[in-house]
Amino acid sequence: MRINPMHTMALASAGLILASAADAKPVRPHRAQGDWIQGVWESPWRPDQLRRPGEPEPPTEVGPPPLKAPYLAEWTRAQKAAAAATARGEPIAGGLVACIPPGFPSMMNPRFPVEVIATPRQINITNEAYAQTRRIYLHEQQTPIEDTEPGFFGHAVGRWEGDTLLVDTVGVKETVRQLGVPHSADMRVQERIYPTGRDTFEDRVTVTDPQFLERPWVFTLHFQRRPDYRLGEYVCENNREFADPVTGAQRLRLGPMP
Repeated sequence: MRINPMHTMALASAGLILASAADAKPVRPHRAQGDWIQGVWESPWRPDQLRRPGEPEPPTEVGPPPLKAPYLAEWTRAQKAAAAATARGEPIAGGLVACIPPGFPSMMNPRFPVEVIATPRQINITNEAYAQTRRIYLHEQQTPIEDTEPGFFGHAVGRWEGDTLLVDTVGVKETVRQLGVPHSADMRVQERIYPTGRDTFEDRVTVTDPQFLERPWVFTLHFQRRPDYRLGEYVCENNREFADPVTGAQRLRLGPMP
């Protein structure tokens, strides 16, 4: 049987096309910068947020703040007094009794999940507890500290360097404290937020304050993705707990609430 040369060439071409298709790598959909950070996250170590992987309890990563001597002594006394009051069964009342949220940076080491929503111009991070939301404005100049209206979450600006989010925050209210550590209006918090795996990331936090700190206070917060979780409504209606007007201890109202 005579073979048509054109037929042979057509078959060879088809074979090449099929081979090329089999060898070709699958085309991945375009991923916008920062897409990895979107979703709901929580600590790998509930309810404790401040433990390094493999570290024994209690966590030590944050450690004592590098406060200047007079402030460190005062902070240490307050920590001991708070621990003693808790041991007596009379914990000292804090802002949560009055439904005052922890604010920033405390909201970033939450006992509750956080949700991150990212757009090309802004990133919102919401902590389920007290529905706290901080907004990070991308590709903007930071405002001078003296011109920034103090708030619970401060004024945050950020930018992407590859998959790393760099954030600078100023203007946190002086009454808002991380682990009870005092700070001045000049406090600045800088973060490097970067993925450490497909479903994990770290937030490397550096706190500077020329008035209170001897040196930068650096610590790392760890997060893992919590798939298929939706933040619930959290409205603080605390009408049972109150601060004792004499001792400052946290008390519980008994009986029916108004």
